[in-house]
Amino acid sequence: MQPPRAVIEVIDHRGPDGEGWREFAAPAGLVVLAHRRLAIIDTSSAGNQPMSFGDGRYWIVYNGEIYNYLELRSMLESAGITFHTRTDTEVLLAAYAHWGGDCLHRLNGMFAFAIWDEQEKTLFAARDRFGIKPLYLHQTKAGFALASEIKQFACLPEFSPRLNAARAFDFLTSGITDHSAETLFEGVRQVRGGEYLRTVVRDDRLSDLEIRRWYSLPDKPEAVFDKVQAADRLRELLTDSVGLRLRADVPIGSCLSGGLDSSSIVCLINQALKVKESTDIQTTISACYDDSPVDERQYIDLVLSATGVGNVKVFPQHLGVFQGLDKLAYHLDEPFGSTSIFAQSEVFRAARENGIKVMLDGQGADEQLAGYHTMYGAYHASLFKGLRWRRLLRELNQQRRRHGVELKAQILGLLEAGYPRTLFSLYRRTGRSVLPPWLRGEAWAGEDMPVLPKHAAAVASGLQAPSTLKGLCRADLLCTGLPKLLRYEDRNSMAHGVEARLPFLDFRLVEFLDGLGERFKIEDGETKRLLRVAMRGVLPEKIRSRSDKIGFATPEADWIRGPLRDDALSAVANARTRFPALFDSAAMSKHVSDMMDGRKPFDFSLWRIISLEAWGRVFQVTV
Repeated sequence: MQPPRAVIEVIDHRGPDGEGWREFAAPAGLVVLAHRRLAIIDTSSAGNQPMSFGDGRYWIVYNGEIYNYLELRSMLESAGITFHTRTDTEVLLAAYAHWGGDCLHRLNGMFAFAIWDEQEKTLFAARDRFGIKPLYLHQTKAGFALASEIKQFACLPEFSPRLNAARAFDFLTSGITDHSAETLFEGVRQVRGGEYLRTVVRDDRLSDLEIRRWYSLPDKPEAVFDKVQAADRLRELLTDSVGLRLRADVPIGSCLSGGLDSSSIVCLINQALKVKESTDIQTTISACYDDSPVDERQYIDLVLSATGVGNVKVFPQHLGVFQGLDKLAYHLDEPFGSTSIFAQSEVFRAARENGIKVMLDGQGADEQLAGYHTMYGAYHASLFKGLRWRRLLRELNQQRRRHGVELKAQILGLLEAGYPRTLFSLYRRTGRSVLPPWLRGEAWAGEDMPVLPKHAAAVASGLQAPSTLKGLCRADLLCTGLPKLLRYEDRNSMAHGVEARLPFLDFRLVEFLDGLGERFKIEDGETKRLLRVAMRGVLPEKIRSRSDKIGFATPEADWIRGPLRDDALSAVANARTRFPALFDSAAMSKHVSDMMDGRKPFDFSLWRIISLEAWGRVFQVTV
């Protein structure tokens, strides 16, 4: 059955610069390749897709960038291959024609692509190592479809949006999404980062879809470096990664929050442009808030003073949260965890309005370098299990001194991180339920609901349980943390026709940091110690040594307890109406009122309820 043209019209935001559609007859039925183009490299019509190679044998549709395409092109030209465009798309297609699926290991980039071999009647599709670019799969009796965004499947006549209860449980209780192949839509899965898909359609039916892993982080003995050597190598790799991600034929900018990660990228870009004696204007975009403790303008201005780069400050307003909620839910495809995602969207909106088509951002650094304060417990658990008690006492003291965390809270954090199953068992012996009272237990009766969703997700992905710092860093990078942030980054940037590039996720850098294990990541109570050493002389000293961790945050509690209170309460009531089987009405009312009135600490559970309702309403999801 021929799909409607709407399947690419609904993602015109991802590719406002062009549209392509090509049909192929195959024994099992029609094969359609469709594409929306965001022109970044060789912006001429020569870069339009679907693109062919090899006298029309190979055809590709592709989303992303191959940053080392110039080096690959030179290698392929040495092998006698002639190119007709200046695009990385043609290089990728030629690489596949020359090396087959093994070409994946030669690519340094972010990508999701599908290649049709007209001669062999095979379809090959793949996603980059860490899943920076999306690739979704939906199968029906009539065949299967691949897409960049789930909303494309809603254009197919046989698609029925139904709730995946297991993934809704994970989101509502732990805030995690994108941690498995499943999505919150029943019957929609993702090809995960580092996987490929292949199928053959030579006869009158499709062969079974073959989905296999082509990339995993290598398990090697920990690299032997002292701190100075490791810092030098980190700086070298990050500098090169930033340089590769400046390859484009359109204006490039960067996000600047004032934190360690984004400031490092901005300063390294500044150095690279000075070395090249470039006249390009370096523009940064920052989210700011008047009279709020999450405002970081003092640090942003330090970077601006040190580099002289241009800066556009945007001020996300509370009124925009609910006014733009439906549109945001639509673009993100699945629920999202906090109002910071609204602020992120405003940053990319400002980028596009200021003529910037590519933005560099700092995603991935916290997960690899132990940047989250919640990682202290796992580090302390690693020291405890390793019998490094003298070091443990020193770290506990340093955390107390730097961050004011008392010993009792530190010990509890150690136990929660290092021995969660033991604590869970003790908790259950009290007769208490681990299910939040505002959720109906019968909604998941008969389902195999994990009691520790993050641990279960890591183990199901073949990872070490996140009860040590190394295990936690890997789990957050590959499963329980970063994947959802990559979805937010991709959807929010592409919603405004902007491409986001992430230097900290260059696979060479990731493999190097992973190979260090737990060394140099937290030290003397200081997170991201290695990056701080590496950026000495690059960053303003006040930023390099700052010990607070704001993250990319909004004044969410102040907004929702204050001017957005009525909107929030209305959204919660709507959630009870839309998904009555999921929520205990009385218990939810108490949970929300206690949080609103300060009887219990404010947390993200309230926004998860609001976001789930908006998503369900926008996509008309049924249970």
